[in-house]
Amino acid sequence: MAKKKVNNDDLLAGIIKGIEEVKGNDIDILDLRAIDNTVCDYFVICNGTSNTQVNAIVHSIQKIVSRDLKDKPWHVEGTENGEWVLMDYVNIVVHVFQKHVREYYNIESLWGDAKITSIGSNY
Repeated sequence: MAKKKVNNDDLLAGIIKGIEEVKGNDIDILDLRAIDNTVCDYFVICNGTSNTQVNAIVHSIQKIVSRDLKDKPWHVEGTENGEWVLMDYVNIVVHVFQKHVREYYNIESLWGDAKITSIGSNY
């Protein structure tokens, strides 16, 4: 049975809601659709203050997207240490960092051609 296709806008809204529910910080949406040879349409990047909060953000996103959209990530990686968790929803990849790890890798700078939308949720 084929998986029901979830609308990107609905999925983005669910992911943002999941981040905001547990007070995730510095939410950026990188629109990669205009860039050739990208692996997805969007990156959503945010950070938490500790490994506990990073994992809480991940669980909140999974709970809300599952409940509201009946969708689940294709793959989740990094929950063991909670410093950088990647959630792959195929068309949207979510990166949840601890602040110091996000600053170190600065993945936004690697996608300089992407249109970046910042969501104002600094707690």
